Amino acid sequence: MIAFFAVWWLSCALIGLAAGVAAGIFGIGGGIVMVPLLVLVLSLPQQSASAISLVVILLPVGLPAILQYWHAGKLQPEHLKIAAILGLGVVVGSYFGAKLSLQLPEMVLRKLFAVLLVAVALKMWFSR
Repeated sequence: MIAFFAVWWLSCALIGLAAGVAAGIFGIGGGIVMVPLLVLVLSLPQQSASAISLVVILLPVGLPAILQYWHAGKLQPEHLKIAAILGLGVVVGSYFGAKLSLQLPEMVLRKLFAVLLVAVALKMWFSR
């Protein structure tokens, strides 16, 4: 029992670390890194993995990375206006996205997510 808990805790910590590194490098982490790993490694349902990812990224992931970019001069005050507008879209979109997610069967959601990942990967691979 203790060994299982230790492996589970370590798995969660490593998934979080991978998502944090990806968030700091690419500005991603929750959906692209954390959600698939929660589903594949911890065998969580897709909807639960998405919900956990959203809880994690609210503040603790973003703030340290934001400060690094701000201090390096890569995040300017005018960028905050863009972020605010995007944030409004995310608030509205996440509400409706979560409602839609809860209506879809698990397998449909997994396949849609896989299509999104492949489409993004192909677009990035073949773009200049």
